[in-house]
Amino acid sequence: MVSYVLRRIWQLVPVLVVSSAIVFVLMRLVPGDPVLMMVGENASPQVQASVRQQLGLDQPLPVQYVIWVGRALHGDFGNSYFSKLPVTGLIEEAAPATAQLALVSLVLALIVALPVGILSALHQGSRFNLAVTAYTGLALGIPNFWLGILLILLFTLALGWLPPGGRVDPLQNPTLGFKTLILPAATLSVHMSAVFARFITTAMLDVLHEDFVRTARAKGLAERAVVVGHALRAALIPVVTVVGLQFGRLLGGTVVVESIFAWPGLGRAMIDAVGQRDYPLVQAILLLMVVVFVVINLLMDLLYGLLDPRIRLGQGRA
Repeated sequence: MVSYVLRRIWQLVPVLVVSSAIVFVLMRLVPGDPVLMMVGENASPQVQASVRQQLGLDQPLPVQYVIWVGRALHGDFGNSYFSKLPVTGLIEEAAPATAQLALVSLVLALIVALPVGILSALHQGSRFNLAVTAYTGLALGIPNFWLGILLILLFTLALGWLPPGGRVDPLQNPTLGFKTLILPAATLSVHMSAVFARFITTAMLDVLHEDFVRTARAKGLAERAVVVGHALRAALIPVVTVVGLQFGRLLGGTVVVESIFAWPGLGRAMIDAVGQRDYPLVQAILLLMVVVFVVINLLMDLLYGLLDPRIRLGQGRA
């Protein structure tokens, strides 16, 4: 098991190297010059050159990349071009809000998808199954930004039940903090719950026809014990991979949702930084999202190996 873990970690090194290069280059391809946005287009060439030198933008791109990576390896992502504050501090300030929103959305999606997917598999052709199919089709077809706007129109403007945006720390005001979290978390979780429900249904249908499930029923076990104790555990093995992949999509989805609901997280900070061509802040946030996505998928792979020992054993023989 240790060799399997070390091998998977080693495989992540080239992924992170390539990702960091892509993040660095993509930001430079965005139209707009951060120097001109800082000093204005009417500034003299001497002033522009001085600011460009102070920011290190006068160096060739490969040199800038090497310097950035070298500092990043020591936890130094530089200072924001506009706020002049350390990027690390800005990320530490915004990261808890994004982490809270992402985790609550994921848990909410799983809470909905698990029973819905299981019951849909057990009652194929029923009205409930048709209702689940309709829900998943609708949920998969509605973009997050459109769903978020609809929820604001309904629960804020029409009913007046929930605030339209912003975030309140739940440790300071649990009630208001919970209310500000409902709409953005629901917006993110709807699409994920549909994906999970469909995948759980398919996985359960495959497992319910396996020999070990028929054997368990032949032994006289209660249907609940057969479904939960035998079929569900086997069906969750491929679902683990989907959860990891959807978590990566969730990180991208927070960028849009945080902007709609004025949620002060990494997504909204990145949108503002892109508009200002704040290279250090955008690069650090994107790299952090890549690292989180890679680590989550590594953990999913390890959990996959724990659920199915054949995976790590097969790797060990390779």
